[in-house]
Amino acid sequence: MSLNKHRRALVAGLGLSFIAAFAHAQAVPKTVRLIVAYPSGGVSDVVARALADKLAAQLGVTFIVENKAGASGTIGMDAVAKAAPDGATLGFSSISPLVLNPHLVKSPFDPMKDIAPVVSVMYSPVLLLATPATGTRDFKSLIDDARARPGAIRWATSGQASLGHIVLEQVRAVAKVDITHIPYKGGGQQLTDAVGGQFEILSTNAGPSVATQIQTGKLRPLAVAAPTRLESLPKVPTLAELGYAAANQTSLFGVFAPAGMSPILIEKYNVEINKALASPDLRERLKQSDNVPTGGRAEDFAAEIASEFASNGQIIRAAAIKPE
Repeated sequence: MSLNKHRRALVAGLGLSFIAAFAHAQAVPKTVRLIVAYPSGGVSDVVARALADKLAAQLGVTFIVENKAGASGTIGMDAVAKAAPDGATLGFSSISPLVLNPHLVKSPFDPMKDIAPVVSVMYSPVLLLATPATGTRDFKSLIDDARARPGAIRWATSGQASLGHIVLEQVRAVAKVDITHIPYKGGGQQLTDAVGGQFEILSTNAGPSVATQIQTGKLRPLAVAAPTRLESLPKVPTLAELGYAAANQTSLFGVFAPAGMSPILIEKYNVEINKALASPDLRERLKQSDNVPTGGRAEDFAAEIASEFASNGQIIRAAAIKPE
């Protein structure tokens, strides 16, 4: 073989090796870790596990769900931000750790630079529920009681600077009442304590476990933060109807990746998650728990997050909301 032919053969071989290595780098790893930014047992955990099962079947890979709760989702999302962008780690969370928490507490990562939005998964209404610790039957009675007994009403949320906390602060500001905030590290334990009457009021995302407790009468819905009344609770007014428009906020959940992940891999995950969300069984599972499936393009999800970051900053500054 001549020297030139040898060089051409070597270059061709190197080219094929590069293409093979590039293709391998864009392939979904055989094992993918899905970090859920909240404890097990809550609606986010249930949905994340159902989605992981769908993706495992569609992609033919193993999904391992790992709960990393705390700091209203910030701990879990920090783990995503610091993971290698090789496709082996994804996160499932509400957008609060990106658009809400950083306005109130120092974030260990840059929410606009260190996380790559992959796809939105669902909107989750926030329910305001009375527990066995109180005889409150409607929202007006709650406010009347809070005015009559400043500080006596205990309102539990899924954590400091969580959306439920913002709802509480907005109610406090508009109604001019003193209500005690009880922050938890997610939804599982606070639901158990709510049923046990450890506090009077609970704000939490809709989900199967919550729906069960409402159906059995152990928790009584007073209001819902949602664009319209829920089909499952047609007699329960929205907070906007009650005059608390700023408190009438839903949680948007989605899948995220570490910044720097290949756009090809992000698009691959986006397509597969949209496919999973289009499946009738998963959509029905979400709707039965009053959660609304979303989906869509990664760039649209990123734009919505940027918009929410700006608007939440304005709301928090206007209301002078501070972490406790």
